[in-house]
Amino acid sequence: MSDFTLFQRDDCHLCDLALEVLAQARFPEFVSVWIDEDEALEARYGARVPVLQRGDGVELDWPFDAEAVKAFVALR
Repeated sequence: MSDFTLFQRDDCHLCDLALEVLAQARFPEFVSVWIDEDEALEARYGARVPVLQRGDGVELDWPFDAEAVKAFVALR
């Protein structure tokens, strides 16, 4: 199981950009969770997506770059 979750939605340009940033940062494995059609996730994340969450519950909101992602990983 991964220590990271990326909350995103279908057809989301910003989510696509976030995936590119994660690839640039050589990010470890993560789980993708789509918030579409989940009322609780929609209420929590709505327009905030993409959001990267660590296993300890700490979240990194968009916008983020490769350096911010690396720092986020290092803090776990």
